[in-house]
Amino acid sequence: MKEHRMNEAILILSFGGPDGPEDVMPFLENVLRGRPVPRERMLEVADHYHHFGGRSPINQQNRELIAALQDLLARQGPALPVYWGNRNWHPLVGDTFRKMADHGITRVYVFATSMFSSYSGCRQYLDNLEAARAGTNIEVLKLRLGFNHPGFIEPLVTNLRRELDTLPEARPVFTAHSVPLAMASNSLYVEQLTEASRLIAGLAGAPAFDLVYQSRSGAHGQPWLEPDICDHLRTLAAQGIRDVLVVPVGFISDHMEVLYDLDTEAAALAVELGLRMRRVSTVGAAPGFVSMIRELVLERRGEAEKRWLGKLGPAPDLCAAGCCPAPIRVRS
Repeated sequence: MKEHRMNEAILILSFGGPDGPEDVMPFLENVLRGRPVPRERMLEVADHYHHFGGRSPINQQNRELIAALQDLLARQGPALPVYWGNRNWHPLVGDTFRKMADHGITRVYVFATSMFSSYSGCRQYLDNLEAARAGTNIEVLKLRLGFNHPGFIEPLVTNLRRELDTLPEARPVFTAHSVPLAMASNSLYVEQLTEASRLIAGLAGAPAFDLVYQSRSGAHGQPWLEPDICDHLRTLAAQGIRDVLVVPVGFISDHMEVLYDLDTEAAALAVELGLRMRRVSTVGAAPGFVSMIRELVLERRGEAEKRWLGKLGPAPDLCAAGCCPAPIRVRS
């Protein structure tokens, strides 16, 4: 193991979420700035947060992930400090870069809490990083996407297999955030989601699976990825399927889109349809997932070989200049 380089650090870069009722609307205005989302949809999403006391679980889940990573680094190295910055709420990534600069950091390895290629999960984070580092001399090394890394896949296999042990005939239904078709067509989002779902289902022993989408938030005139999870539950019920295991593969932790859109909305519909639905846990701070972050850092330091599962190979370290471009906004 190489000796600790005193000017290096790790940054956990995430989406952010409100910490209390007074934060909900300012947070959503940050998220939706420049996007053609009807105000009634924004108010509907605000109600989702208020349903849970106006507090998003994502912040605490990121704190737990960071604490687990810090513990692992303390035991196994490299002895790098871990910082945290968000796109949409405090701690904002720009503030975090100023803090790192004050601390003398000149190189940062960035782990974004998104496993899949898309504008919002890849290019937008790169743009955030470029804006945040302005005025500093910090070199930014964004870690590769982990959609097919064993550290992401294997904990989900364990979680799915645990549920299949008690519902062996259940249909696994993998979900991810829907995005506009224009965004999906300019990225590998669907291909990578399909591969991750195939790997998890196959390794868990499930003979078949479905991939569906959730949490659409755009203008009505713009086509988005389908089918929606609720529409698909209706289809499964009409086909006579009674046991369903929902796997939120597109999310690394149990945040609002999981707790409300799946555990509340989809679960209520499943009861209405007579389906027995269980939701499989996300990776969260599973030891294998935390180890993956460390391993990705070691890769970029030239101290570990790349690992991946399946047929697509590892995601590149450096994204192409035009990768995952912003979709053309359609106003209704």
